Amino acid sequence: MELFSTFNSFFNNCRKTLNEFFYGMTVFELHKELMKEKGNLNNFLLLIVFGDLIGLPIFPPFYAMRIFPYTIPQLEKWKRQLLREKDLTDIISSDI
Repeated sequence: MELFSTFNSFFNNCRKTLNEFFYGMTVFELHKELMKEKGNLNNFLLLIVFGDLIGLPIFPPFYAMRIFPYTIPQLEKWKRQLLREKDLTDIISSDI
């Protein structure tokens, strides 16, 4: 019985390792690019809706208030990200 559980855990570890290896070999770059694009689109939406928070009024406040409950969890993170200082190495490392 103990031999079976040892073989089963070894097989599960090998399967997990192979899954991670093939995921990294095939889909990882695509996943990374999609997450970056999702972040860019999210920043764009928040900029359009709440641009007046940083001095860029684009969208009428009535429509912004209707979308406000859906964007509350992301708002603080977005403001911190916009106001963070970036240098040349941050820009270059994100494009590699």
